[in-house]
Amino acid sequence: MMPFPLTLASLLERAGKLFPAVEVVSSRPDNSIHRYDYREMHRRARALAAALQDLGLQRGDRVATLMWNHHVHLETYFGIPSVGGVLHTLNLRLHPDELAYIVNHAADRWLIVDDVLLPLYEKIREKVRIERAYVVPFSGHPVPSGYEDYEALLQSSSGHPAYPDLDENDAAGMCYTSGTTGTPKGVVYSHRAIALHSYSISLPDNFSISRCDCLLPAMSMFHANAWGLPYAAVMNGSKVVLPGPNLQPERLLDLLSAEQVTLTGAVPTIWLGVMDALERQPKRWQLAPGLRIVIAGSAAPESLFRRFEKFGVRVIQAWGMTETTPIVTVGTLKPHLENCPDDRKFQVRARQGLPSPFADVRAIGDHGEVPWNDQTPGELEVRGPFIAASYYNLPEERNRWSADGWLRTGDVVTIDPEGYVKITDRTKDLIKSGGEWISSVDLENALVGHPAVKEAAVVAVPDSKWVERPLAVVVVKEDARVTPEELRCFLAEKFAKWQLPDDFIFVPELPHTSTGKLLKSQLRKQFKDWPRLSVKAEGTT
Repeated sequence: MMPFPLTLASLLERAGKLFPAVEVVSSRPDNSIHRYDYREMHRRARALAAALQDLGLQRGDRVATLMWNHHVHLETYFGIPSVGGVLHTLNLRLHPDELAYIVNHAADRWLIVDDVLLPLYEKIREKVRIERAYVVPFSGHPVPSGYEDYEALLQSSSGHPAYPDLDENDAAGMCYTSGTTGTPKGVVYSHRAIALHSYSISLPDNFSISRCDCLLPAMSMFHANAWGLPYAAVMNGSKVVLPGPNLQPERLLDLLSAEQVTLTGAVPTIWLGVMDALERQPKRWQLAPGLRIVIAGSAAPESLFRRFEKFGVRVIQAWGMTETTPIVTVGTLKPHLENCPDDRKFQVRARQGLPSPFADVRAIGDHGEVPWNDQTPGELEVRGPFIAASYYNLPEERNRWSADGWLRTGDVVTIDPEGYVKITDRTKDLIKSGGEWISSVDLENALVGHPAVKEAAVVAVPDSKWVERPLAVVVVKEDARVTPEELRCFLAEKFAKWQLPDDFIFVPELPHTSTGKLLKSQLRKQFKDWPRLSVKAEGTT
């Protein structure tokens, strides 16, 4: 067989040649619509690639993006890696200090940033070693003086990049995640991993993506490859609708209806809001027949599947991580399960699902691999061609991989005899709010840095909208006084607003294990029904 490498340049050229008239639709911040087609996307992505080569791009150079979901971000998904660059998407929801650390750790050379996100960039501009930043006029306004214009960069380009002979194992993309200590960790995706992942999620038994589809990635393009949907859409020649920053339920429904979207996806929080709006005004929107919604990031409640089913919308549960490109398992039914009672079918579909082809899963308990009996829990471990083998430039993090090379996910699961994975718990004390991780350890360490705080624990409590929210349990030093608002302001210096605890509870002491560790399981049990009310009392016992 020919030693033909699986690279993103091949997918870009395929789209330009075979699907030039397919639309790419973007929603701007003011809700106006930008439209162009794959012919123009292909031309502009090539112009970006050639311009980067003119700037001196070398194989492996990182090019960062700080952007919402729109057509220019799609151009960078292909233009940067097609000539050997590494697309490094930056999570715009992170605290500026975290962003600065990530940019410097990745050694990003250039940055492409939306004009509406310049205030965020200004907060890190003096802390990072970016050579040049190019501003996208996403709002439709001229680029502010003192900044370089992305459109001018493309206009200066020959538009004819010299595609290098890339190895399919060369880096194509990069994204950072956070571990239990809160230290951001870089995951580097190869061309091969992205290509195989695009094939995987396109399979009929996964997301069933074809050229007949219209895809709306409502998950973030700045995190985990937008679950691979942009790559798969271009590979298949599917129409793409990009919502920009406009993720309000009514606005999403407007786009889903107007563009007749057939496949979309996001974290459960987004779809809970959409479902509420749809039930309030069931005749306002005409959704495409057979619309599929992929949900991942957090486990979706079975009730959400049932509510959408009444509108002819099929919810697909999936599971993955930043480290896994990211989709590994998908909750679709085997043929014989289609004949089961509805209750049984919903129960199975609400699981994280079956592993994709070439992705292996196992659960490891205290005494080794546990049986697939739907009863015995163990930590989920995975391996496969689109699963990371290490973190970028962090050799000390090798403990995330087993001695025989499996990725330890930190999720506790059961696996049934059919092979369906169900997440039951987490081994870490991270909090997952709206699909985004919050480090309880980082919050605790910061709280203890306050002069009035003796000890602190942060645990997750259930939340109807965000699935989980952080709750801080604080022991105040003797004769000290502090208010919840003072602690909130103190934390706001280091954390983004959405990472801050909703409530602060003051107690005389915290429970500990026999070895002196915080007994968080007891705190979670004690406060599992804690009301989400603002705590007014000052810090006393």
